[in-house]
Formats: sequence, structure tokens, C-alpha cells
Amino acid sequence: MSKTDDSRPFIPVRIAVLTVSDSRSLEDDRSGATLAGRIEEAGHVLAARDIVTDDADKIAALVKGWADDPEIDVIITTGGTGFTGRDVTPEAVVPLFEKQMDGFSEVFHRISYDKIGTSTIQSRATGGVISATYVFVLPGSPGACKDAWDGILRQQLDYRHMPCNFIEIMPRLDEHLKRGN
Repeated sequence: MSKTDDSRPFIPVRIAVLTVSDSRSLEDDRSGATLAGRIEEAGHVLAARDIVTDDADKIAALVKGWADDPEIDVIITTGGTGFTGRDVTPEAVVPLFEKQMDGFSEVFHRISYDKIGTSTIQSRATGGVISATYVFVLPGSPGACKDAWDGILRQQLDYRHMPCNFIEIMPRLDEHLKRGN
């Protein structure tokens, strides 16, 4: 069973939040604000926050730029995961994944199902790794952002979370590059 090991130190990580929307601004972006607030309340650093329109090329460019930035450890997007013509966030981000995190989607949908029932199938939430950076693609509702953060990310982004967490494996995310010593 999972637990918090208080003998381990809390290690803050730098997290960027990207809202994908044609109709939001930073002033009325409730989903991005929900994530930003929870990130800071948990003791992490909000490294960047932006809004981009539902344009696959713009989304991919911003996510890739952040993933390549050594000052960003985690990227969370919100919005554009549905089935309408403008919902293109998974199409923009998933091709960038070096590794896809199928379990993130499965656990997210289980948590979501408990709250909204079968409507959870209308989301294509996913996660993966790009350039040794964790990337999570969430729906655009504040409720979905709360579910993902409170039910998954808060624990997995806490080094004290046991039996395992994302933080302890961060130094090994790019070991496949076989850098010289």
C-alpha cells in the first residue's frame, strides 16, 4: 500500500503549465489557475505558465521547447483532449513522446469514472516522457485538473511517496543517451 515516508526530504520540481484554448486568457483560465495553485501549495515551483490556441504546431513547438529547457522538469497541459475538430493536444504531443505512460491514462480514467461516470471516455488524457521531462496531457476542466493532481500527480511528484515515485527515477530518464563519462 502507498504511504508517505517522512524521513525522506521533500524535493521540489519545476513544473510548467500550458492551457490549450481558443477562448481563454490568463485572467479567466480556471484550469491553469487550479493547477498552478496546487503546484505551489505542494511546494513545487511554477516554472512557466502560458496559453496557446488549439493549433497542433504551436502546441508541439511550445511543449518541445519546454521539454528541452533544463529549468523545467514537468509539463502539464490542460485542454484539447476531447473529440471535436479543434481538440488536437494529443495529436500534437503524443508523437513527441519517447516513452508513453499508459498507466497514467488508465488511473486518470478510473478516478474520473468515480466522479462523472462513463463521460470519462470523452477524454484522451495521457502522459509520457519527452527529453527526460515528464509530460501530462489533461482535459480542460478544473475538475479534471483537480482529479489528475489530487489523485495521481501530487503523490507521484513527491519524493517521499512510497513504494515509488517519479522523482526518484528522474536522474535516469535520459540514460538511454549513453553520454560519455
